[in-house]
Amino acid sequence: MNYTLNNIPERTKKPRQYGYTMAMDKGLSIREVEDFLSVCQEHVDIVKLGWATSYVTPNLKDKIKIYQDAGIPVYFGGTLFESFIIRDQFDDYRRVLDKYGLGFAEVSDGSIELDHGKKCDYITKLAEQVTVLSEVGSKDEEKIIPPYQWIKLMQDELDAGAWKVIGEAREGGNVGLFRSTGEVRSGLVQEILTKIPFEKIIWEAPQKAQQVWFIKLLGSNVNLGNIAPNEIIPLETIRLGLRGDTFNHFLDFNAQA
Repeated sequence: MNYTLNNIPERTKKPRQYGYTMAMDKGLSIREVEDFLSVCQEHVDIVKLGWATSYVTPNLKDKIKIYQDAGIPVYFGGTLFESFIIRDQFDDYRRVLDKYGLGFAEVSDGSIELDHGKKCDYITKLAEQVTVLSEVGSKDEEKIIPPYQWIKLMQDELDAGAWKVIGEAREGGNVGLFRSTGEVRSGLVQEILTKIPFEKIIWEAPQKAQQVWFIKLLGSNVNLGNIAPNEIIPLETIRLGLRGDTFNHFLDFNAQA
């Protein structure tokens, strides 16, 4: 850091197992990636190339290499996985992962109907090739999954070989874990946490209010995802109690007395 402040919460260090920040790249240019990393490299743990943007992104290999050279893994959004699955091209998908030298993959079913046993089979097979992130939740705002089912889906996918599970919110933060207004389904989150360890979950939380809510609930080292590149530094200040939203949350007033 640039100077010393007392009573700053301790952040885990990279490479970390929790305290993760997953950035969402929705189509940055190579120059934009370089500029982004010049400021945010130390605060980003992994980058998702959103949904199927990799299909139309020029200079894809070069872009991925810039991230990887900076020590930041890259993976394709789960919608790309679903796009291959619905076309019966799973083996083609696996070849694409190899072609681009990716060590991570996301398995999701937010846009398609996929038997959960089959989804777990895909997780198990991909886990032999890469580190798997599996996403739970639907992109359909009308589809409400009860808490007990979230828990079962998450546990089954971890048991199948997923490294972490992702709580669905989309890039807008208005489905899955959240109501259409962006409000957190707090009872759902609390119930999930009774059974699934917090360090095994990445909560998609693109909106500031959502990030603040999770940090106040679970601390500075909660795993958060779908963070816009220009929100990485602001998020880190929220994690450290250096923005008004969490300013008093981490202060040890007894130590100041």
